[in-house]
Amino acid sequence: MASAAPNESKRRSGNAKSIAVLPFENLSSDKENAYFTDGVQDEILTDLAKIADLKVISRTSVMQYKSGAPRNLREIGQQLGVAHVVEGSVQRAANKVRVNAQLIDARTDAHLWAQTYDRDLADVFAIQSEIAKAIADQLQAKLSPNEKKAIEQPPTTDLAAFDLYSRAKSLLLTAGFSATGDPDLRKAIELLDEAVKRDPSFFDAYCQLACAHEYLYAVTGSDHTPARLALAEAAVQAATRLRPDAAETHLARAQYLYYGLRDYAGALAELEIARRALPNDPRLFELTGYILRRRGQQEEGLQNLQRAVELDPRNFITLQQIALSYQILGRYAEAIAALDRALAIVPDNVETRATRGLFYLCWKADTRPLHQTIDAILAQGPSAIASAADIWFFCALAERDPAAAERALVALGDNPCWGEAAIILSRSFGEGLLARMTKDEARARTAFEAARAQQEKIVQAQPDYGPALCVLGLIDAALGRKDLALDEGRRAIALTPLEKDVINGSRVLQYFAITAAWAGDKELALQQLEAGLRAPAASLMLSYGALKLLPFWDPLRGDPRFEQIVASLAPKENNVTDCTIGRWSVSAWHCMSPRKLLAGRSYCRPDRLAESQRGRPRRRSRFSAAKSSKKWSSSLAAKE
Repeated sequence: MASAAPNESKRRSGNAKSIAVLPFENLSSDKENAYFTDGVQDEILTDLAKIADLKVISRTSVMQYKSGAPRNLREIGQQLGVAHVVEGSVQRAANKVRVNAQLIDARTDAHLWAQTYDRDLADVFAIQSEIAKAIADQLQAKLSPNEKKAIEQPPTTDLAAFDLYSRAKSLLLTAGFSATGDPDLRKAIELLDEAVKRDPSFFDAYCQLACAHEYLYAVTGSDHTPARLALAEAAVQAATRLRPDAAETHLARAQYLYYGLRDYAGALAELEIARRALPNDPRLFELTGYILRRRGQQEEGLQNLQRAVELDPRNFITLQQIALSYQILGRYAEAIAALDRALAIVPDNVETRATRGLFYLCWKADTRPLHQTIDAILAQGPSAIASAADIWFFCALAERDPAAAERALVALGDNPCWGEAAIILSRSFGEGLLARMTKDEARARTAFEAARAQQEKIVQAQPDYGPALCVLGLIDAALGRKDLALDEGRRAIALTPLEKDVINGSRVLQYFAITAAWAGDKELALQQLEAGLRAPAASLMLSYGALKLLPFWDPLRGDPRFEQIVASLAPKENNVTDCTIGRWSVSAWHCMSPRKLLAGRSYCRPDRLAESQRGRPRRRSRFSAAKSSKKWSSSLAAKE
């Protein structure tokens, strides 16, 4: 799909029935009421989003305009592509609440409507629905009987439960898609469990609870156990019992079918039902995009992600995903433009800055951009590098710099979060790899034994999870347990078939090549390497830079067949292109894709690729370094 043209962007911003509900100001003396204030604003936004005749911007984008600093409403309207904004404040004291709300034309700064509500605290949900209906009336939006009924339905009657829910929802919005978000996810689950304990009929809380469990199970990869999946299923079932026909129930089922069961057809069917009553929910389009992309339908997936970002234009994660889709399609200038738009939102994001350099390394086997970026981050202070310590470690390995690698491991701390997608490696594994690179076999063995003890526990907890078994095989290969390592690697492949999971299936297949190399079976390693390059989603570990520089591949160096493979992946051209996407323009080649949040979401079927290339001039191999570096995920490289 072509990028949005400038006139399309103008058309969307000119939509008279488009609106953004900005964060409300907390005027309560108790600052802890900030979550309550956010909850009030979110409920008004949610109510408006149920109206099909309106275009409503998602909470992820509007929360970046927190009150406290002067707002330029015209500029905000342009950034979000809306004609109107809502501002307001909440003051809570004892059993009373005051809510102020005003509707403003962002194009002219004209105040169209304003109202102050002084009520008992128990009436706060009635206030929210009244505000939503008043705004809809001002915008002359058609309101169906079902939409009116949905708006008038309160989320709960227990205000304490609502507070817990609001806190949890804020955590879920910022937790991300990597293992580093685990603490926030687990805290959100605690809060939601308490909320539904207080109010067992709290439907929205069950939906959020299911989502949090699914992220821990499938997205971060930190708890891929039957017990975690069962908790997600229980939350979905609770939501279903309470409101079986609600659109949110169908969305919850879709998420469970996708993340939990990899049932793509079932998930898409549920999303189609949910779409009828949730016209402004970007999650529907985002999830559809992920599913279609995982099935190899790249263009269709991209179109859905672009629709999601129309409703959530400042969603950093979605913009990353759009960049990734463009990269998968080989449309690198457009990928960079999308990523630059993301960086315009979060310009100081350390992980993103480091990942840009990382992909130069993978594409060109050039460590200088990444090295310079790391130096700049370190100059900010010792703690600044923490979130990109794994990328620093990767750079140090590529440069064969033991001192820098040691420093990077210290900065990494005890976080077992480096690796690629679902291939999660521990700090002990990193210590073993470093020791092996420096020929310190005694230290290497001690470190790998520690890594094996950790990984064995993970495998025991989730014995049918291929990526975890794949890592165990890699460790056993490092310890010289050839037969065991190869058996574990083969079983990991069998447990993760490509037709069921393109991303994890490709990763497990490709990392088995390293296992075979470490086990001393060069012929098998080369066969697996070649098979890995033919896989639907090539691993970063099979990029030109990784193969050329990383110690993972040292056992194969000097082999003519291996060196020929490496040479075939070398970049043949600079591919400098000008590209304009909406208001964003870029002229350069950059390696793209912020890490972690892009975990496990890249796939491309060979038949689809062949179709896309039909009739085009022949370019470099589809297994080039740029295409191989799909994402450096839940750790070393780039979310969902």
